[in-house]
Amino acid sequence: MRSLKKIVAGIAALTSMAALGACSIAGQSTSGGAGGAATGTDQPTTVTVVTHDSFNLPKELIEKFEKVSGYKLVTTAPGDAGVLLNQLLLSNGKGKADAYYGLDNFSYQKLGAAGALAPTTADQAWDGGEIAQLADEPIAFGDAAAVPIDRGDVCLNVDNNWFKAKGKNPPATFDDIIKPEYKDLTVVENPAKSSPGFAMLVGTQTLYADGWKDYWNKLFANGVKVVDGWSDAYSVDYSAGEGKGSYPIMLSYGSSPADAAGATSSLDATCVRQIEYAGVLAGAKNPEGAQAFVNFMLSSEVQSAIADNMYMYPERTGVTLPEKFEKYAKLADAPIKVDADSAQANRDTWIKEWTALFEAAQK
Repeated sequence: MRSLKKIVAGIAALTSMAALGACSIAGQSTSGGAGGAATGTDQPTTVTVVTHDSFNLPKELIEKFEKVSGYKLVTTAPGDAGVLLNQLLLSNGKGKADAYYGLDNFSYQKLGAAGALAPTTADQAWDGGEIAQLADEPIAFGDAAAVPIDRGDVCLNVDNNWFKAKGKNPPATFDDIIKPEYKDLTVVENPAKSSPGFAMLVGTQTLYADGWKDYWNKLFANGVKVVDGWSDAYSVDYSAGEGKGSYPIMLSYGSSPADAAGATSSLDATCVRQIEYAGVLAGAKNPEGAQAFVNFMLSSEVQSAIADNMYMYPERTGVTLPEKFEKYAKLADAPIKVDADSAQANRDTWIKEWTALFEAAQK
């Protein structure tokens, strides 16, 4: 979901192990300790979390969670956040997982409305006491809740070195990439399968209102490539990515340039703010362990590790960002203001309409 070689490597490892059924992030845990630990043989000894495919934290933090909580952490990563949402809706939150992480502000409501969430709190972090102030409030569905964990911007990114080598000016706006001079240069993600893809869809719907379909038809006619997910675009098509592909414009994140030291840039005029949530699922066999995982994700240690490891911004205020974020990848000052409630209410309709446009453009 983000950028950088270590993120792609983590995705590959998670995807490979998820194909076998589950991904164990660390070794066997010790029992005992805080956080609802399992101490009896009739109590759960594992907490299973379903995530998007960019969940990536240092091994030592996972080991600390296991040691302190007494639960072995097992994650499954079915794909991008769009795939995660669809899987959770199919099971109505009553599959094999206890908790989830990675649904965003354009998707959590569907899970809550479906009754797939269980009571979740955000009043105590893993490191004890009350948590520091969060940038966003937890979203309540009766006793159930979706708890914000991190935030970021979905934006078009450009390969500055490619444009410099070609002697061309990079685009700056969504309007620019439908111009003839940018034909066949852009790769984006499918909004039916990808959270950044859906963020771009709602961003263009916000900007162009009733003209959003006309905009996308022009984009299709200008040779935009549509792929299933972020890792597909970065690993194969993006000229500044793993595959050194032929597309110097990619739908990615405002944080992606942090590791490129000026070689890439995000386009602030295209940024849509994204917030990622975690919570306990209605069918949790181990709700105590699931709540311990949410608390863990709000801890100062995890919040401090989010930027370097998942290329999002911490939800806790007052967390120091790495220098490369401060220099190359600040959050946009004025992201596109999307009505999240409208986006969630119209999600299925807009995706269906977008898909019809896309399929017609392929004929």
